[in-house]
Order: sequence, then C-alpha cells, then structure tokens
Amino acid sequence: MPPRLNPSPETLVTRAWPDYALLDSGDGRKLERYGPYTVVRPEPQCFWSPRDPAAFEAANAVFDPTDEDESGRWRFAGKPVDCFPLAWRDVRFTSRFTPFRHLAFFPEQAANWDWLDGRVRRLRKPKILNLFGYTGVASLACAAAGAEVTHVDASKKSVAWARENAELSGLADRPVRWIVEDARKYAAREVRRGSKYDGIILDPPKYGRGPTGEVWRLFDDLPGLLKDCAALLSDDASFLLLNAYAARISGLSLAHLMAEATADRGGVIDWGELALAEDGPDGRAIGLSFFARWSA
Repeated sequence: MPPRLNPSPETLVTRAWPDYALLDSGDGRKLERYGPYTVVRPEPQCFWSPRDPAAFEAANAVFDPTDEDESGRWRFAGKPVDCFPLAWRDVRFTSRFTPFRHLAFFPEQAANWDWLDGRVRRLRKPKILNLFGYTGVASLACAAAGAEVTHVDASKKSVAWARENAELSGLADRPVRWIVEDARKYAAREVRRGSKYDGIILDPPKYGRGPTGEVWRLFDDLPGLLKDCAALLSDDASFLLLNAYAARISGLSLAHLMAEATADRGGVIDWGELALAEDGPDGRAIGLSFFARWSA
C-alpha cells in the first residue's frame, strides 16, 4: 500500500531556546544570539526592513561574504573568537565561526531535533542511521533519547567534531558508531549486507565531495540514495526524514520523491519548510530549508 501524502504543507518553526535566538532580520541579513555573542549573517530571503538597525551595528561578529558560495570572513567588534560551548536540551556542542557563514550547526534544525527526540523516546532501543551527519547534534539528540546511532559523514574533521560533542554531552559511552565515508557508498554497502534501521536521517548538501574525491550532486544523486535508504528500513521502521537546502527544490518535490521510494510501505508523508522565527510575540519567520518525512 502506498503512503498517504499529506495534502497540505507544514512549516516547522524553530523558536528561541536558552543558547540561541533570532533577534531581528531584514535588508538581506539576520541578527542572531549564540550563547553570549550577537552575530550578523547574510540571509537573502529577508527582503523586509530590520526593526532595530542599530542592534546590527552593535553585534559582536559580522560575516562578510566574498562570493555566492557562502565563503567569506568574520569581522569581530573585539577580540576574535574561535569557538565556544552551546547546548540544546541534553546535547552540548561546540559552536565555531567557520569560513562558510554558519557556526558548525544549523539552528533551524532544532524543529527536527525536537521531533526526533519525541519519536525515538517512543521506541525501544531503535537503530538510527544519520547520513551527512556533520557535527552530530541530531545524532546526539537521538542517542540521548535512547537510540543506537550510526553517524556517517564524508568529512573527517566534521566526524572528529561530532565525537568531541559527544564527550561534551556526556554521551561518549552511548552506542554511537562514527564513520567517515561517502554516504552513497555506505548506504549501498549496507543494502548488500542486509542491514536494517528503525529510523533514518538524511540531510544532504546541494554539492559536496567524499573522502576519496567522490562528487555529490543533489539533483543527480538523491533519488538513488533515497531508494537505498528506503530499502534499509526495518519491517516495523518508524521514520525516514529528508531535509534539503537548495533554491531549486521544494518540500512538495521532496515529498513526491519520498513517496516513490516508500511506495510499498504505507504510512504517511508530511512535507514542508523549516523556518526560524524572531524572538517575541510578533516575530517574523524566515524559511530556510525544505523537508519530507515518512513515518509509520
């Protein structure tokens, strides 16, 4: 039986938590608070005007882009900062001022972390696969909720950061496998092995390279990888979560791709957009990525 496709999109909104807040936005920028620091980063979707332009000028750090591929450099109001600790619930992690405008995690993903936390806690010691796991916050959210996690990323540095975050969180003794490998190769090998998972998280970039030079292109490679992920779901699997950051994609297109991959599994597919909301009762929200989510 094919899954039921939710006829209407859903917007998953991340709001402020103790270590993060979107304070203001506008004129192609957003003003955020990361722990003790206020940060200005480019955001082309903010066509509107900021509510407090002076607050942008008083920020601790400003990212100045040098091209359209998110590269650039940070400018600090005082002494330059390299990294500092943050937390989301039971997960602690190191935030870093990377040369790619983000701070070693994506705060809008907190809406997904919240959903994963609730889903995993309803299962009995589930096996979770996290592909393109980056610095590991989603993996550690699942581990903290009681899952056995396989964390895969092509970047040796990112996996090392994820392991450091596990130490910071007091989760180093949890059953997490840390694997540096191309996601497509790993998933294909797991299919051949007959491996099964109760939940899979898939958060691919638009473009990337594997540890031995493999090239990842979202529109070329995602359909095959998603089919492999569907084949890796156990008979009583709980979820398959797909997230994508690409201007030419939509939540609905991801949902149809998900429906094709899970055609014989029943269940339901939710789809839509992830957004960050400004702190405050009348805060505006910025749509930042798209998702499709199959669940049993």
